Amino acid sequence: MTADNFVRLDKWLWAARFFKTRSIAKEAIDGGKVHCDGVKGKASRAVTVGMTLKIRQGFNEKTVIVKDLSSQRGPAKIAQTLYEETDESIKKREALAVQRQSMPKTEGKPDKRQRRQIHRFKRDQN
Repeated sequence: MTADNFVRLDKWLWAARFFKTRSIAKEAIDGGKVHCDGVKGKASRAVTVGMTLKIRQGFNEKTVIVKDLSSQRGPAKIAQTLYEETDESIKKREALAVQRQSMPKTEGKPDKRQRRQIHRFKRDQN
């Protein structure tokens, strides 16, 4: 952990093991996949304790609260202590995972029956 009052956003995301490298973290931030307290983040933005971050990675979107600061990447056990994911975020991710698993799996282009199943599934979700 660091004694500083703030750490750069890209460095914190890397240290908390959300991204493998700082450059990948910077690309995600520049691409609008990271929001700080409801505002689109910048790589150089200062992360402070108590800040709320919304991070989108592929299908998953996590909402985390910063618990501690670190500018060094350490073991995964220590990285998990840097943040806490909100209960709503966990429930939403689990619900979306179940929804994705219930989608019919196909190889290549769906046939007529599979298309009907897909349309029925989408209609039921709305």
